[in-house]
Amino acid sequence: MTQRTVDELAMDLLGKTISELEAEERKVVRRIHSHTAISEDAAQLADAQASFGERLSDRVAAVGGSWGFIVMFALVLIGWMVLNSQILAKVELAFDPYPYIFLNLMLSTVAAIQAPIIMMSQNRASAKDRIAAAHDYEVNLRAELEIIRLHQKIDALLKIIEQDRKVDTK
Repeated sequence: MTQRTVDELAMDLLGKTISELEAEERKVVRRIHSHTAISEDAAQLADAQASFGERLSDRVAAVGGSWGFIVMFALVLIGWMVLNSQILAKVELAFDPYPYIFLNLMLSTVAAIQAPIIMMSQNRASAKDRIAAAHDYEVNLRAELEIIRLHQKIDALLKIIEQDRKVDTK
């Protein structure tokens, strides 16, 4: 049996020439033709394309969205209030007495910086999801096309068996 060209394989499996196919379909047909695997880790692909800022935003979002951060931040806030209301206020050295204007400024600053960083991380997560979806499509298409090829081979074998039976009965 001779090896078919990529164009013949595309025409046989999808009914289009290789140039008429979408990029993902061309990639799948070429991988089938070369007998190479298509499976790749979509998370690794996304991480390989990530810039330093994107990786940093992921880390900041991971820390800022953890219970450890919430507990630590609550302890710092309580400590700040106790220090300025109880301890330093008694010796008249409180640097931010009630109503904690400087603390409010610090909290607003943290929120103003943290919010866009978390949004960057969410955008990156969305990009990872799009890469994973495109990869899933390619893998599913490959599986579907391989099933079609198996059906064709089984049909060809059944046809040969049927012809042999007709010859044997004569």
